[in-house]
Amino acid sequence: MTITEPARGAGERKRNVLDRLEREEDIWVASADGDGVPYLVPLWFLWDGEAVWLATRLTNPTARNLRASRRARLAFPSTRDVVLIDGGVEVFTAQDVPAAAAEAFAERYGWEPRRDHASYGYLRILPRTVQAWRGEHEMPGRHVMRDGRWTD
Repeated sequence: MTITEPARGAGERKRNVLDRLEREEDIWVASADGDGVPYLVPLWFLWDGEAVWLATRLTNPTARNLRASRRARLAFPSTRDVVLIDGGVEVFTAQDVPAAAAEAFAERYGWEPRRDHASYGYLRILPRTVQAWRGEHEMPGRHVMRDGRWTD
């Protein structure tokens, strides 16, 4: 790969990340069990302007791992436009999820997990760190959020 574009500044990277959070449908979700065995799955997600919402069965390895560790790493499916999001996890059953989040998720995907199966629940990931880069030349300055605050 030949780099021909100048490195983006923090403001442009933040805008690009926010745009992807609005338009992408799938995000990779990384977790690990108590023995450190990694688990990686793609899931649909919803960005509410503050947090990423996922819906999955609370009995599957991803949900069990995230519930236990309370930490997640998320990534978009591109190695040429990398976005890594690390954040804290809150777990909600179908009964205790905020209605606005569940309704927005259902509206976006045409799927209502609360009505699908009793084992479905929701995971809210509040970003603490966000990194964004498009090549080696953008590695410096790749942190666009630290400690839950945008850097621009």
